[in-house]
Amino acid sequence: MSPTHRTRRAALCLAGVAVVGVAGCAGDGPDTTTTGTGTESADGAATESPEPTDTATAESPELDLREANVVGVTVESNADGYRFDVTLLHDDDGEDGYANWWQVETTAGDRLGRRELLHAHGTREFTRSTTVSVPAGTVCVVVRGHDQTHGYGGQSMLVNVETGETEAVRQGAERRSAADRGCP
Repeated sequence: MSPTHRTRRAALCLAGVAVVGVAGCAGDGPDTTTTGTGTESADGAATESPEPTDTATAESPELDLREANVVGVTVESNADGYRFDVTLLHDDDGEDGYANWWQVETTAGDRLGRRELLHAHGTREFTRSTTVSVPAGTVCVVVRGHDQTHGYGGQSMLVNVETGETEAVRQGAERRSAADRGCP
């Protein structure tokens, strides 16, 4: 076999591996991963954002991974409302359903916005973003995860939209009201 033929074969093999590696996420649409400071917006357009100033991660070995646990939230004000970068941890490998959305609510439970998730993500943390309009005068919101099998439950996060401070709330297997909790 000539050196040119071996080089061509190696290049074709590497190209094939790259195509197979990317194919697992084909058709995912706007369900994209935040990496570094560059992200894709909900409409798929690339955006640049400054490094987040306040990040909270509240991961613990005691989390019930059958639930869609919110383990991190960053929030940043922009012209359209507040951009929420939400990190979930859920065992998408261990059951038929998967974490299919997260949402931002008032502490009274009124939904302000939702980020749909289009596919399973395995048993690992993953971050998705969306911009939500928060009513004037609202300082504290709740971010909750949801999965197809168990619904709401697991860990939610109280978020102060003015300061970016967060507080993890262990709900257990059912959704729990945050109306009586103070804002972090």
